[in-house]
Amino acid sequence: MAPTNPDFTTYTTLSFDCYGTLIDWERGITADLAPLLTHLPPTHPFHATPKLALLRFNALSEHLWATQPKLAYDANLTEAFRLLAQEVAQESGIKGPLVSEEDLQKIGTGPGRWPAFTDTVDALKRLGSRYKLVILSNVNEANIARAVAGPLAGARFDAVYTAEAIGSYKPAKANFEYLFAGVKKEFGVEQPAADDGEKGTKGGLLHVARSLTADVVPATELGLKTVWIARGGDTPEGYGTGGDYLKLKGEGKVVFEGVFQTLGEFADEVERQFGEKEKKE
Repeated sequence: MAPTNPDFTTYTTLSFDCYGTLIDWERGITADLAPLLTHLPPTHPFHATPKLALLRFNALSEHLWATQPKLAYDANLTEAFRLLAQEVAQESGIKGPLVSEEDLQKIGTGPGRWPAFTDTVDALKRLGSRYKLVILSNVNEANIARAVAGPLAGARFDAVYTAEAIGSYKPAKANFEYLFAGVKKEFGVEQPAADDGEKGTKGGLLHVARSLTADVVPATELGLKTVWIARGGDTPEGYGTGGDYLKLKGEGKVVFEGVFQTLGEFADEVERQFGEKEKKE
């Protein structure tokens, strides 16, 4: 649920989940999983519903997050793809590897080259004129550096915190605690923000994300306010890898300051609010 009239002008710093929010993670993964499908019989469910391959791949990747938190994200992706290919081969009675070592290594470099959503860079430029911008990502250092220099080029980030540097993956609360410590040290931002009397909180941190399970749920548990960039995830057919919205909502695990379909729509609302505020001053 979201407040009726959230005031985004009271924040000074935005933290972002990168993949799924800024970068089209699902599109990139689906493209890199394509070599697997070429070796499967036409009757295999992955052909009729490619999303099944994506969801199973994601489940394997998340299992590796939990069991091998020190494994860098590029290696995580490669190993998850290897496990998926082995699993499918065994189920289908196919002998021999279904994907090449080259394809396995390629998916590990994906986060550095997958495309940004079309609204991302423009929205970040506009938001960057109002806030400090911080990435909190499960991706490794090398891939996030390539993404910032490539698909996200033109946007400014004031800090980037990765799972590789932290030593664990979201939804681990340690990642958010690392974020809190980082923004306090670098920007003097307290989390939670100090109460400013009748004006409410000022100078606080707002987390902007697509993933419910990896971002919104743990952020909510820690008292970090969130904006959900749904990108279709508010409907069952659009859930993808971000989590079951209706289930999590029913359990009271997700609370938002605002819900927007795209980052561009969020930037529009931020500009509107600051514009109205500046007219009154």
